[in-house]
Amino acid sequence: MRGRSYQQVKFNEVNWRTLASLVPYLMEFRTRVVLALLCLIAAKIASVGLPFILKDVVDSLDTQRNDALMLMPLGLLIAYGAVRFANVLFGELRDTLFGRVTERAMRRVGLKVFEHLHALDLDFHLNRQTGGLSRDIERGNAGISFLMRFMVFNIGPTLLEVLLVMGLLWWNYHVGFALIVGVAVVCYVTFSVVATEWRTHFLRQMNTAESQASTRAIDSLLNFETVKYFANEKEEARLYDKGLAEWELARRKNRLSLFALNGGQALIIAIAMTSALVLAAYDVTRGQMTLGDFVLVNAFMMQVFMPLNFLGFVYREMKGSLANIEKMFALLKEKPQVTDQADAQPLLAGPGAIHFEGIKFHYQSQRPILKGVEFTVEPKQKVAIVGASGAGKSTLSKLLLRFFDPAEGRVLIDGQDIRQVTQTSLRRAIGVVPQDTVLFNTSILENVRYGKVEASDDEVMEAIRLAHLDGFIEQLPEGVQTQVGERGLKLSGGEKQRVAIARALLKRPPIMVFDEATSSLDSRSEQAILQALEEISREQTTLVIAHRLSTVVDADRILVLDKGQIVEQGTHDDLLASDGHYARLWRLQQREQESVEPVEM
Repeated sequence: MRGRSYQQVKFNEVNWRTLASLVPYLMEFRTRVVLALLCLIAAKIASVGLPFILKDVVDSLDTQRNDALMLMPLGLLIAYGAVRFANVLFGELRDTLFGRVTERAMRRVGLKVFEHLHALDLDFHLNRQTGGLSRDIERGNAGISFLMRFMVFNIGPTLLEVLLVMGLLWWNYHVGFALIVGVAVVCYVTFSVVATEWRTHFLRQMNTAESQASTRAIDSLLNFETVKYFANEKEEARLYDKGLAEWELARRKNRLSLFALNGGQALIIAIAMTSALVLAAYDVTRGQMTLGDFVLVNAFMMQVFMPLNFLGFVYREMKGSLANIEKMFALLKEKPQVTDQADAQPLLAGPGAIHFEGIKFHYQSQRPILKGVEFTVEPKQKVAIVGASGAGKSTLSKLLLRFFDPAEGRVLIDGQDIRQVTQTSLRRAIGVVPQDTVLFNTSILENVRYGKVEASDDEVMEAIRLAHLDGFIEQLPEGVQTQVGERGLKLSGGEKQRVAIARALLKRPPIMVFDEATSSLDSRSEQAILQALEEISREQTTLVIAHRLSTVVDADRILVLDKGQIVEQGTHDDLLASDGHYARLWRLQQREQESVEPVEM
């Protein structure tokens, strides 16, 4: 259903327009940014002034022979130290002022991405790769930190300093020095840009390989038990090592390309500095320049090429950072297919009547799932939907929760089209116990409380009692504070389902949906849960999606779904009497149950 996902964004789409996305985060602290820029200007003025003081010191030492007159170079040396300290101090103040801007930007972007991921529809999350996604976000945040600092304080100021030095050399001496600096800067920048563009390809290859290896590792660890079931540890290690080998090769190419880039930059700088010093030395021998002028030229050349060399590093890192954050920004451009209408209003929760009207739905156009399904669930009625696997039962619950929108038809709750209400209010009005229960890596108490985060401990314990989870908890040394492990792996399937049931019961919404809610329970636990569900369904509208027909015999109405259509409906007794699909399923399941019952000795 989804077209082009963020995982399919092509690497050659990285461009400098990404920087524009960071501007709003700079504007949040305008005063700090302005003060930081003023500190930057002060530091640059001090930096440019240093070579002139150094020139005067050298000339004074060269010409003054009287010890009594050494006070003048001493004063210049003190001034030199003060100006150098001011240069460093203003730089530190700049970084300190701007640090909060960077940290707040990382926080804002991180939160925005997190919220956006939760706003995306189910289809996106079914196609995501968690490990790679996690690494993309991690690298993206690191890239933002770098970009926020260096795009403001390095590229522009460094180029400004280069122009200032060229002007001073030309004004104080002659055009030769300015030409050397200008030609060297043009060659340096051109070479750096071309070489960096060339080697960015290797950085992207390295990031892709790293994300793929990370995805494989996390996927393998999340499916730890499956790996053990089939004794496939070596196969998992082989696949992970294959990803690491691709990363190693990409990293080697990246390192060699960096060597070529650094070597070329160093050669350009060496030629430029040597040329400038040869010219200065020649002018000194001709008497057109003093020894102090020679030192000044040398200091200026070092002052130009040290930040310029750093500028090359900054450009490389900025390109790398852009490559790192491109997928994270592509995530923010990803649009959910299920969205609230502009004039959407909160659902007015009533008695809980549900109406599916002419529902047609497909995940892929060539494979229809639901073909004109229509039925009504009256308030406080318990309706069960049964059928073979793949008939479309769980799809109905996803449509009710508006994880997807139907291709045709509509779903109404208390007469309100769910596409015209906010998704948040809709889902707050529905409690769900899914077939595959995934818990958070925290305590049983907090996992149950997740159904109603503001609930008191007494309310949570009451929900635990209704879900018949209290007996199990009493056997645990840490009771309700027992940690369930990642994805709830420390609990059995039945225990996890009872936690999910307690969580839904705590919510106490007008509508409850049970999607194979007792599929992992033993017969005794199942009967206890069914009794609790029977009590609940008297007060709430209940939709039960079931494969095991024995769990829904008490339903007010049973809908039989087959190949995306309702083929039968009625009570358990009525459907058995009609001897249709339901009766055949019933007899088949009864025979299966009898075949697995233990033989008493």
